[in-house]
Amino acid sequence: MSLDIPAIQAALASDRLDGWLLYDFHGSNPIAVSLAGLAGAHTTRRWYYFIPRAGAPQKLVHAIEPAVLDRLPGDTRRYANRRELEAGVAALLEGSHTIAMEYSPNGAIPYLARVDAGTVESIRALGVTVVSSGDLVGRFEAAWDAEALATHRGASEKLYRIKDAAFAYAGARLAAGEPVHEHEIQQAMVGWFADEGLVADGPPIVAVQEHAGNPHYAPDPGQPRDLRPGELLLLDLWGKLDRVGAVYADITWVGVAGAPPAEVVRAFEAIVAGRDAAIEFVQSRLAAGQAVQGWEVDRAAREPIDRAGYGSAFIHRTGHSLGTDVHGNGVHMDDYETHDDRRLVPGTGFTIEPGIYGPRFGVRTEINMVAGHAGAEVTGPCQRTLVRIAGARP
Repeated sequence: MSLDIPAIQAALASDRLDGWLLYDFHGSNPIAVSLAGLAGAHTTRRWYYFIPRAGAPQKLVHAIEPAVLDRLPGDTRRYANRRELEAGVAALLEGSHTIAMEYSPNGAIPYLARVDAGTVESIRALGVTVVSSGDLVGRFEAAWDAEALATHRGASEKLYRIKDAAFAYAGARLAAGEPVHEHEIQQAMVGWFADEGLVADGPPIVAVQEHAGNPHYAPDPGQPRDLRPGELLLLDLWGKLDRVGAVYADITWVGVAGAPPAEVVRAFEAIVAGRDAAIEFVQSRLAAGQAVQGWEVDRAAREPIDRAGYGSAFIHRTGHSLGTDVHGNGVHMDDYETHDDRRLVPGTGFTIEPGIYGPRFGVRTEINMVAGHAGAEVTGPCQRTLVRIAGARP
């Protein structure tokens, strides 16, 4: 990633900020590491990179790691001892009154709260106010460009093929009168990931019936759970192309081996209504040129689910940012676990994934969206009805 300094400075001017201070120690701030192009680099000392609203950026680096920020534009100042560090930070921020850092008031958005409290205190001691860099991160670190969007589309197409193959695999085994369990389906999917050239930070979730009531269930090969006629099968799969800069796609679909029970149908219809309400909210607001914050999307999804009587069973946020990590650094669709007030800027990729969970079964539907300048796009098919897994016998 190459930092667009003029664009950042224009955003700082628009937001009436004096600058953006990027800071990291030993990889403690992965957002700053990504922005500085240091992903995978080994650093052991504190570094600072200050982008002022006007003028050249300034670097502060340790004397034993003097080249750490050489790829970035700006003037370099070195420090070795702690007094030189303190003087160097003060020099960076001289004349500044309000700056942005990866900070979240009261730790409200922990995904953004990457700068430690002591460092924030040291900046405030200079008479400088620190505010959240959330919207700056969304625009300059988390937003997708055309190339990233193309990798997302490629990964999405492959995930949908794997999803279809997994339901077909389970159906064929049932049709043959053979047992099929969660771990077998999962391992077949892992093989198809390799065939498709996809990588992921973990294997897909394959959950039967009561196990689908655990949103982060992982199949246990030592305790295989068979899929039986009349039971539900939930597949949650995520992956990206195996190339630098590729971003993730992440989907969840649900099927039933045979005729679906009425209670499963009702719960599924409720989450579809919630998903569609969130999609419509995002698309209509952006099309009207209105700002959209993450918490608003979460609230839009919950209203139909609450009306259907399932509100207490929807126990996680509505969606998360997508990036080079499956849970990216951008805005999350969340007014439940956090109150995410960051904006959906153009290029924001994210999931919408309402779910209902209980001791007997769980259901979830998950799609991906990307925000544009005048609207938002769903980047793959939306599940409308439960998949009927062929081959199930009563």
